[in-house]
Amino acid sequence: MSKFHVLIPAAGSGSRMGSELPKQYLPLLGKPLIHHAIAMFVQVPRIASVHVVISADDALWDERAVDYGNKFQVHRNGGATRAATVLNGLNAMADEVDSQDWILVHDAARPGLSASLLASLLDSLEHDEVGGLLAIPLADTLKRADPQQRVSNTEPRDGLWQAQTPQMFRYEILQRALQLAGGAPTDEAQAVEALGLKPKLVPGELRNLKITYPQDLRIAAAILLADAKENQAS
Repeated sequence: MSKFHVLIPAAGSGSRMGSELPKQYLPLLGKPLIHHAIAMFVQVPRIASVHVVISADDALWDERAVDYGNKFQVHRNGGATRAATVLNGLNAMADEVDSQDWILVHDAARPGLSASLLASLLDSLEHDEVGGLLAIPLADTLKRADPQQRVSNTEPRDGLWQAQTPQMFRYEILQRALQLAGGAPTDEAQAVEALGLKPKLVPGELRNLKITYPQDLRIAAAILLADAKENQAS
């Protein structure tokens, strides 16, 4: 029976946050941003292992890391791009996974993934031939800007979805896709699509936002605080 493994690439700098501290280490409710992603996965029994890939020279990890238990591992072989970091992580865990095991690649900067949303992804894709990803249909009107930041035209949004993570594919498929990927695919699904495959879109939620700008931290904090209050009341 195929197992589920999580891979979290965390070798980036998050320059759009305007902070000298790499984004994955920014504080959120008193803990590094990446902690919230890791902690959720290690608590889910269906997840066999959780792997974080950081830069070889990352000195901040040892200062901020905690003990996440025996299903957790860190690999210090991050690459120059997201795709390279994920591929390096796959290679590092090769001896511990089967070629048909599922790999869930998740952003270190998505602290709002819930256990129910993760379960929906696993249940939807466990027997799928290709795999897929969480995503949400676009609701806002899309405008394309010209070089002067004026609207050049309005883009039709029919059939458009905003990709989220986790993105879930078989180890063998994902490794091959990233090995063959030209340029720098912005996510794992794009690399898999280049193989001629069609990943499945699994409905996500707005709460699973990626922290990109400073104001996003406040939104994430509000979501996690609401979760904590709900858990205390139940």
